[in-house]
Amino acid sequence: MRAFIAHNPKRRLALRQFTVLAAGAALACIAHGEGPAVIRVHARKFTFTPDKITLKRGVPVVFELTGQDILMGFSIPDFNVRADVVPGQTVRLALTPDKTGTFDFLCDIFCGSGHETMNGTLTVT
Repeated sequence: MRAFIAHNPKRRLALRQFTVLAAGAALACIAHGEGPAVIRVHARKFTFTPDKITLKRGVPVVFELTGQDILMGFSIPDFNVRADVVPGQTVRLALTPDKTGTFDFLCDIFCGSGHETMNGTLTVT
């Protein structure tokens, strides 16, 4: 089969054209920033950084959650999304907000005295 492709000039030309088109499409996607935006959220005892996040309705994002010290949770109840945040690991959580407004996100795993202050605000415009 390999010899057939290598010695057939029409197939080689078609393969070359396909490769150029595929590379061009990949570069166009990268150049235009297609794909979900990544929002990095760092969790450590009693705080999320950042604790105020603004998104656009209908635009997909991926939260990259990292934890520093103990097991925590990251939950946005109004969008029914949550994840465990394990120390030293990065967890990816996808969200496409389908409504506008101001919503809370919070740690939903008890992490000690001060846990009740571990929250933030998500604004969707």
